[in-house]
Amino acid sequence: MRRAMSNPMAFGGFLIIAIIMLLALTAPLIAPFDPEAIDVKSILLPPSSTHWMGTDGLGRDVFSRMLFGARVSLMVGIVAVGIATLIGIVLGSISGYYRGWIDVFIMRLVDVMLSIPTFFLILAVIAFLTPSIWNIMIVIGLTSWMGVTRLVRAEFLSLRSREFVMASETLGARDGRLIFRHLLPNSLTPIIVSSVLGVASAVLVESGLSFLGLGVQAPQSSWGNILTDGKEYIEFAWWLSLFPGLAILITVLGYNLLGEGLRDALDPRSTS
Repeated sequence: MRRAMSNPMAFGGFLIIAIIMLLALTAPLIAPFDPEAIDVKSILLPPSSTHWMGTDGLGRDVFSRMLFGARVSLMVGIVAVGIATLIGIVLGSISGYYRGWIDVFIMRLVDVMLSIPTFFLILAVIAFLTPSIWNIMIVIGLTSWMGVTRLVRAEFLSLRSREFVMASETLGARDGRLIFRHLLPNSLTPIIVSSVLGVASAVLVESGLSFLGLGVQAPQSSWGNILTDGKEYIEFAWWLSLFPGLAILITVLGYNLLGEGLRDALDPRSTS
């Protein structure tokens, strides 16, 4: 942790994500208005001291909707990546440890999944399901595990030939002990980095789905459906597109900075 926080990129990314998460967690306390309250007298008001980010086409306060939308976008990203990481760790561990026909089968499955454009695969699956936040998290997680699987497999194949693993095998260590005590803990660095970077991708996917009307449904707010509302008034209500777009940009930037910084800080070859 000390090395990670001394890395400028990791610290900058951590600070950005911490602020966004704090705002999301405290949204019910700091939001000045009900995000779903319609006010026909306040339709499409520009940013002001009353409405910091203006109002939308139904008179709802954009700042309040942005705060609650952050909760949705971040939860989707974190839970979806958690599902993908869990699947990737299990399949990658089995593939890298047992090798043989099991390895061949899992890797061909990975190749098949990678041959299908992920976003279009998600669109196809979502089209047959009821659009909801839970369905989105599960679908994104179930279609994003391939990269983690390859990373874990590569680490296991590399570690299997190390002296400490061979010594444990010679002493009669069981498969479970070798995997959970020696191999998996020494494979955590690329898994952590991949997971952090994966959250940024999941946030983008969720925003894209919500923008297309296949994600989080109104009246529940997310950054994607706020952008959707803004495209109808983009010529004269610029704030409806600017603020959610900036929120997505800053969030993705924060996770990318944190991931790259952690990669440098956790690299054992680093001399810092």
